[in-house]
Formats: sequence, C-alpha cells, structure tokens
Amino acid sequence: MEAGRFYRGLEDALGKAQRANKPHRVQAIHAKIRNRRKDAIHKFTTHLAERYGVIFVGDVSSAKLVKTKMAKSVLDAGWHQLKTQLKYKAIARSGVFEEVNEAYSTQVCSCCGAKPDSSPKGRAGLGIRHWICSECGAEHDRDINAALNILAAGGIPVSMEESSPFRASEDVKQKIEGVQAL
Repeated sequence: MEAGRFYRGLEDALGKAQRANKPHRVQAIHAKIRNRRKDAIHKFTTHLAERYGVIFVGDVSSAKLVKTKMAKSVLDAGWHQLKTQLKYKAIARSGVFEEVNEAYSTQVCSCCGAKPDSSPKGRAGLGIRHWICSECGAEHDRDINAALNILAAGGIPVSMEESSPFRASEDVKQKIEGVQAL
C-alpha cells in the first residue's frame, strides 16, 4: 500500500473552504478524505487477510506517534484503523493475528540475535537502510531485518536454508540477495 496522503491531497481545497467560511464544503471535504482512507485501508487489509494466514504486526502506538512531529502523517495514514481492520479480517478468515513487541527489531541481527554496535540506532540511524552485523558479518536491509525479527518474535523463525521448514519465500530471498549485492 502506498503511503496514504489522503488529507494532504485535499489540504489546499480544505484550507480554501475554511477561509471562505463554507462549513458544508469543509464537511464534504472531510468526508471525502475519510472515505478515501477507509476505502484504501479496506482494500489493503482484505488483500493481506486473504493472501496470508498468519499476520504479525508490531505494537506501534499511533497515539504516542501523534504527539511527535509526524502527527499529521500518522493520522493521515490511519494506522489504528489499519490494525483494527486487519485483526478482524484475519480472524474472520480463520487466520492468526498477533501483535508482537517490535522493540529493537531493526537493531538486532536476525541471523545471530546479537545487538551489535554496527546496527542503526536512534534518530540518527533512521537514515541507515543497510548495515553489516559486526558479530557475524551478515548484511542486512533495515526493513527486511525488522520483518524477520518480528516473525521470530511471533514464533516463526525464518531461515535461508533450503532444508528448513520455515525457509524464506523466493521474493524475500531475492530482496535479501539484492541487498547483499549493494
């Protein structure tokens, strides 16, 4: 799903209607924003729930993120609504939905489990997309490493070995190989 910019796309029109003191137009624009967001989230969560039987999500608190500089983006994306819909759709399709603690998921090496000094940390580390574990030498893409750690936190270890019953899918392997080529 593309980053939802439902509010930002109509922000100018909303501002004009507010300055012109047209409350019915303001209400209509807010309804349009809400409906676009709701439609996109419904389509995305339905796709995920139908495609995957087991869904793990991080325990990101959108209420806490709203108090940061990212407030407008967090509210515009509808994170809470996304999690709520994903949960009920997964359960309705006899799937598994679980929220897991994602603390340090980008910093811990998914291969050896260490939290090396070479991993990205803090706000300064947000720009670091690729890193190499100083403990085992494994190369990581920040997002793929976090996803593997979240799966492991949910009780599904993912291995790159062909003989493993929990082996990574081909598209994950291709992404990891692409990162290692960088």
